Amino acid sequence: EVQLVESGGGSVQAGGSLRLSCAASGFTFDDYAIGWFRQAPGKEREPVSCISSSDGPTFYSDSAKGRFTISNDNAKNTVYLQMNSLKVEDTAVYVCAAIDPGYSDYDCPYGMDYWGKGTLVTVSS
Repeated sequence: EVQLVESGGGSVQAGGSLRLSCAASGFTFDDYAIGWFRQAPGKEREPVSCISSSDGPTFYSDSAKGRFTISNDNAKNTVYLQMNSLKVEDTAVYVCAAIDPGYSDYDCPYGMDYWGKGTLVTVSS
């Protein structure tokens, strides 16, 4: 069974930092690209960042560039999102997702195959 489990969310003041984790199981981690997405209250889900085992980081949204860093630990089947200089507008549920580009016409952040349940990040002023 494929599972993606996020952790690391919480409440932080603006300017602070958080590191999110996405622990994956049930599939060959090295074959997949993993992405972070977020959905703020009343807004549509948006992609934040993607990483593949072979290529490293492959995508950052404009809002994430320069502040967020995605990384992975293949030995732990885990992807991290280090978020620095957090802003109130970063408040959202952050969800990780996975896709096997070798078996898809798409690649992260599009056409994701598996999704986690998310972790809430709240940034206060």
